[in-house]
Amino acid sequence: MMEEGKEQQSAKMKIAVGPWGGNGGTSWDDGCYSGVREIKLVYDRCIDSISVVYDKHGKLVKSQKHGGNGGTITVEIKLIYPEEYLISVSGYYSPVVQGMTPVVRSLSFKSNRRSFGPFGVEEGTPFYFPVEGGRIIGFKGRSGWYLDSIGFYVSRVHSKTITKRVQRWLQKSLEPKTSKECRPLKAAK
Repeated sequence: MMEEGKEQQSAKMKIAVGPWGGNGGTSWDDGCYSGVREIKLVYDRCIDSISVVYDKHGKLVKSQKHGGNGGTITVEIKLIYPEEYLISVSGYYSPVVQGMTPVVRSLSFKSNRRSFGPFGVEEGTPFYFPVEGGRIIGFKGRSGWYLDSIGFYVSRVHSKTITKRVQRWLQKSLEPKTSKECRPLKAAK
């Protein structure tokens, strides 16, 4: 109930960005949620798989695992939700084997409180996506044996204070002027 009240007080704008990486594998899309609670990565020479636990108005929603069964290192990132949220993701993508399609080689995450990573090999084409004044609320991409590409859903929150300022400015702009420059129009003869 508290979360619904917050959403009613804020106007949210959701946009999709990306993906970064190759076009191999199969397309997947987790959609948009209230926020991200946990991220699990399995990696070695590249990101083999990713799975995410989202928050949907106070309820946990676990994504499917996106990627293959390889990788020797597992890491779990647990955010202190709702106070902590993702504000940027960066990484690298390139083929693991020359002549093959690019895959996500490494990922790093940054919250409004901490940084996580890099996980994987920082090799190939870099990408960096910062979210200013918002948060990452969902993931999408392509995967097969590996995480082939990754994209994000972003929610930009405009506070009620900003909305009130704009409303006041509009009100002042539309009020009748009382200066000498504003005179009633004379009727046409």
